[in-house]
Amino acid sequence: MINRELIRIKVVQLTYAYYQNGNRNIDNSEKELLFSLSKAYDLYNYLLDLIVAITKVARQHVEIAIARAQREGTEMPSQKFAENKFALQLEENKMLNDFVSEQKQVWEDNIDLVRKLYACIEESQVYRDYMADTDNSYEGDREIWRKLYKQFIQDNDDIDALLEEKSLYWNDDKEIVDTFVLKTIKRFDPQNTTKQELLPEYKDPEDKAFACKLFRATILNADQYQHYMSETSRNWDFSRLAYMDVVIMQIAIAEMLTFPNIPISVTINEYVELAKLYSTPKSGAYINGMLDTIARYLIDTGKLLKPIGEPKQKAQKSIDKPTQDENTK
Repeated sequence: MINRELIRIKVVQLTYAYYQNGNRNIDNSEKELLFSLSKAYDLYNYLLDLIVAITKVARQHVEIAIARAQREGTEMPSQKFAENKFALQLEENKMLNDFVSEQKQVWEDNIDLVRKLYACIEESQVYRDYMADTDNSYEGDREIWRKLYKQFIQDNDDIDALLEEKSLYWNDDKEIVDTFVLKTIKRFDPQNTTKQELLPEYKDPEDKAFACKLFRATILNADQYQHYMSETSRNWDFSRLAYMDVVIMQIAIAEMLTFPNIPISVTINEYVELAKLYSTPKSGAYINGMLDTIARYLIDTGKLLKPIGEPKQKAQKSIDKPTQDENTK
């Protein structure tokens, strides 16, 4: 699940923290980096479990409505949403249940939020359309949860506030992790029953190695990389550069020099986007120009042995599939 985009974000955060911390210890910082990435995987499982928690609340509402209907002799309520085939399969999923039992983080501890979510869902048009539809297929049950997740969970201030309370590591993770939850919903197959595989923490060991190698190269070669910045900044006001910009460019240079299979244009585009996210409003354009100049300098001096190519505007991210560079597994 953890991809290069998320790794780059974490490396930026941990590198900045490393320099802000007076007691610099690269081994401890690397452990912190890996722990931070593992917490993103915890969030992935925790958000999947939210679907289960909402379904359980729906089931409780139906049970109360059934008892009332039996008592009053009125029409029985529909159990369609409470018995949603996809949600029931997810509830019985072995990998998810193992996570819940190990982490002991359950949504029942925040049941008021879960009930509020269910109430919003129940009042929505997408829910009413689903309940009125005579389609009882597994595909329909899976699709309704994809729609509900996007509408009620993906951009939800209450959920964001709760997650921030539970873990500081989750502050910047949810947007990316949401895409993996949606991807997981789409790939569920009823034939896999309880053994449906969730996304692994790392699809390939190379991704975990990428995180450690990028972080160490950034720190251990800092003086050399900052020398490249100063050598190529004659046309730029390097002295007024924001400190976060220096960190971001330092990591970008580390990636260009350490990973020959990642195109230079991909590296530049990725860190320009991170600059827009974490630094000043003008940082994106500044870093784009600086990194292009630095890359050409490294090529001209024989330090970088790959073509620069032409930077392209980063494509808009799909809601169901995160973008990946050409070296992502």
